[in-house]
Amino acid sequence: MIRLGLRLAVAGGKEAITRLALIAVAVAVGSGLLLTTLASTNAFSAQNERYAWIETGYPGAESSDATPSATSAVDPLWWQLHGDYFDGTLIARVDLAATGQNSPIPPGIPALPNPGQFYASPRMAELLRTTPPVQLGDRYPGRQIGIIGDEALPAPDTLIIIVGRDVADLAQSSDAQLVRQISTTSPSECTTVCAPVGTDANGLILVLSVVAAALLFPVLIFVGGATRLSAARREQRFAAMRLVGATPRQISTISTVESALATIVGVALGFGLFAAFRPLIATIPFSGERFFTSDLSLSTTNVLLVALGIPLAAAVAARTALRRVNISPLGVTRRTTPRPPRPRRLILMIAGIAWLYYLAYFSDLPDSHDSARQAYAYLLGVFAIMIGLVIAGPWLTMTGSRLTARRAKRPASLIAARRLGDNPQSAFRAVSGLVLAVFVASCAIGIITTIVAYNAGAAGDTTNSSGTLIRWFDRAPEHFDPVTSMAPEATAELTAIPGVAGLAAIHSNASLDPTNQPKQRPLFYASCAQLATTPALGRCPAGADVVEIEPDFGGGVIDTSTPMSDITWPATDISTDRLSTMLIETIVVSTDASTAAVEQARTVLERLYPKSLGYAPETISEQKSRSTREINRYRQLANVVLLTTLPIAGCSLAVSIAGGLAERRRPFSLLRLTGVPLRMLRRVVGLEAAVPLLISVVVSAGAGLLAAFLFLRAQLDETLQAPTLQYYALIVTGVIVSFAIIASTLPLLARLTGPETARND
Repeated sequence: MIRLGLRLAVAGGKEAITRLALIAVAVAVGSGLLLTTLASTNAFSAQNERYAWIETGYPGAESSDATPSATSAVDPLWWQLHGDYFDGTLIARVDLAATGQNSPIPPGIPALPNPGQFYASPRMAELLRTTPPVQLGDRYPGRQIGIIGDEALPAPDTLIIIVGRDVADLAQSSDAQLVRQISTTSPSECTTVCAPVGTDANGLILVLSVVAAALLFPVLIFVGGATRLSAARREQRFAAMRLVGATPRQISTISTVESALATIVGVALGFGLFAAFRPLIATIPFSGERFFTSDLSLSTTNVLLVALGIPLAAAVAARTALRRVNISPLGVTRRTTPRPPRPRRLILMIAGIAWLYYLAYFSDLPDSHDSARQAYAYLLGVFAIMIGLVIAGPWLTMTGSRLTARRAKRPASLIAARRLGDNPQSAFRAVSGLVLAVFVASCAIGIITTIVAYNAGAAGDTTNSSGTLIRWFDRAPEHFDPVTSMAPEATAELTAIPGVAGLAAIHSNASLDPTNQPKQRPLFYASCAQLATTPALGRCPAGADVVEIEPDFGGGVIDTSTPMSDITWPATDISTDRLSTMLIETIVVSTDASTAAVEQARTVLERLYPKSLGYAPETISEQKSRSTREINRYRQLANVVLLTTLPIAGCSLAVSIAGGLAERRRPFSLLRLTGVPLRMLRRVVGLEAAVPLLISVVVSAGAGLLAAFLFLRAQLDETLQAPTLQYYALIVTGVIVSFAIIASTLPLLARLTGPETARND
């Protein structure tokens, strides 16, 4: 029977070969996208693993060989991790000082650098080579002795520098520490206190869950639609074979072989497509950073899942599709209208919305600060809504068909409405991929738009935010470094930089004695003469010399505060002489936002004030970006998901429409023989696709925005803001492209519905 199945698969001549080729191409595209999705999740995890060594020294990280016997003979290593910036891009700087010959060595370098030496990542080395030293190189005195290897770099463009220091020098630094091992704990495995790098376990769960829901579902729907091409034609042929004596088992075997043949070829082509486009896929900033090509790898499980799973699923679908043929050989001929979908199909979608509503208004989960529980709880509701939309789609389509029938004024509208009402499942199947894409887009854009709106455009940039440098002084007792005035030479050097407009010092009434600090929150003051040159800090009232200010440079996930630049601060009776003796908390440098001015000023600040905990001088926009790092990464993920799911949905729509036309060629041919013009048939096909498309877009967009509203209400206690015009443009563009895809399939009607079709069938 297997040999017969292979012969029958190609026995139909050109038509059969074309059908198999279309299925193979569609499956190739779908399996290629599925392989890309699986490889991207593997690459994301691999990228996260290479942050492990940067966790060194943090309590939540440890080495895989962290045993007393393994570390007793190791000489301690002085370790200091700093964050630096260049043109808004984060630089990881690690200062090292070995105390002996057996000090641990970080990955990516052959040996520890001596004082006055450093290693740089490839991108960092290129920046040092092409950037004037006053803007970058002067921060790292010494000479480069090598390149950091890929095994220590999360991404090809990562900026990392490993600097050798004197033991005596680094031991005096308050934020350096002695370590005996290099961490092998990735950010997703780190517990308690961890370095602010990579993605933690909860974020990783969220990313993988979003990928699974937003990418895998549409791909699987696309592959499933492809394997159903010409299902009705095969049913008729198999019914004829049953009438001449074929057993149900023989028919099932033949159908399985025929379906598996095209899908096996398609899967093989899919692996080829993935291999060919792998280098290009690696350049897509899936997590905000592009991947190494080698990271886009497939596990044995991934390969088996695609290589065996898709043909197996196609075979199961083929056997399931023959239920009516196996029940009775006349089952296909004596077709009856299937039972209409029931309103109970809405239950799962309503349950998902109700669960999110409970989290938003009745649950205390947002107050628990348990990120893992919150991630699982919200994803449960979102997944329920997504699956519920697919289940409820046929009922929504049937409802739309009845409304269309009631208002039908032309034959085309009436025919389309009746056909939709007869088989709403098949009509909705064509647009199910688009439903998920619109839902994900609406939910993601709704959340991000609200955050940006509350942050008063923080996602964008202004001259004040990108051109104002801030240098904080840490006031913890172990890091106390009192500064009461800026040295004249420092002021002269900074103001001499082209593009620097002015600088200001923010003072506080804190004690110069670190052991005698007041318990109440200190007050902050600034000179009006200096504020006049630093507009980002605000204004002084007329006649004032010194004002009391409340430094707030923003950066929260939701930031509703008024920008400092818009505030007029109240005058105080503190004199300028008294101000010059008070502790400096922050130095602010105002520039014209040019890269040369910002980076040269940053280099001067780092050289003049080298002792700093955590981050180097940073602009307001860099500080905001650091605080909203996860939001920015999720926004990038949302963009990738949208740009991927929309084409998948378009391909799924095209395959479904083309397959539907092929299945209905005989009834359409008979209609043409009775005098129905071709343009009317085109209207029928267009309406059959447009009704479920428009209804699904409206419902899925509404469900996505509602899910975003409930998430914001529960997690951030904020109200959903109206999406921007870009959102509406995206939805309208998606609908227009969908209509264009539908229109592109209409020329097939002329070729499929000629008189010879009715005669041959």
